[in-house]
Amino acid sequence: MMNNLPSEWFTETLLNEGVAFSLKVKEKLHDEKSEYQHIEIFLTESFGHLMVIDGRVMLTERDHFLYHEMMTHPALFTHANPEKVVVIGGGDCGTLKEVLKHPCVDEAWQVEIDERVTRSAERYFPDLCSSNQDPRANFFFGDGTQWMSDAVPDSVDVIIVDSADPAGQAEGLFSVDFYRNCMLALKAGGILVQQSESPLLHGKSIIKSVHKNMWDSGFGHTHTLSFPQPVYPTGWWSATMASKQKPLNCFREEDAEQRPFVTRYYNQDIHRGALAVPEFMKVDLGLE
Repeated sequence: MMNNLPSEWFTETLLNEGVAFSLKVKEKLHDEKSEYQHIEIFLTESFGHLMVIDGRVMLTERDHFLYHEMMTHPALFTHANPEKVVVIGGGDCGTLKEVLKHPCVDEAWQVEIDERVTRSAERYFPDLCSSNQDPRANFFFGDGTQWMSDAVPDSVDVIIVDSADPAGQAEGLFSVDFYRNCMLALKAGGILVQQSESPLLHGKSIIKSVHKNMWDSGFGHTHTLSFPQPVYPTGWWSATMASKQKPLNCFREEDAEQRPFVTRYYNQDIHRGALAVPEFMKVDLGLE
């Protein structure tokens, strides 16, 4: 959404939350209305390429690694041996790229409802799509809730729900029924991770609801990790993990320290720190 700033600024305004975020843009590079949503790409002055969907900031070249790494590596290093990973959403392919950095992964699926998001990312964010030709990568363009409903039981090690906020077509990805299908699809020791919005804005609402729905669907353990994300509302974001049997506060620290790939944000200390729950979140989530 554009406001009264000069036309060279893109502004995302969240009226219900009373906040806004702006980036100065040089030009609009792409504008299309797909079957599902409005996709825009801008060239910004200081954050590189910017992808906007339905007026909401999705990612920029400058800071996307914070989100993609934290949606991926904590879950994969918490799992004992993640061989098959499914990404629901995440059509920009940044999460898929991080998944494929793990040598233990034999098979990865990108399940995205809107193929045009991926095609736009291939053109304007080629680095994020640099692993799309990896022989382990598989793509399905269609409904993620249906894909998970049809999944073979006990067939997946990690499910990453890289979705938009729980509204419209993404609302079903936060439901008890969806989480139950995820739980059934996961093998013993399997882990689900869901992007869960801003701890400051959505602790008592979305994040608390995510925990409740995960528990109601049969998961035995849940834990929210928080991390910085400058271009998202409040600049602070979260991912909530769930597992069937295994507590989520321990991970393969030695493997994380000796990871055979480059990261820009994630390391074992960041992982350990992200597991800490701020006092206000303990109150919001009813942990105290």
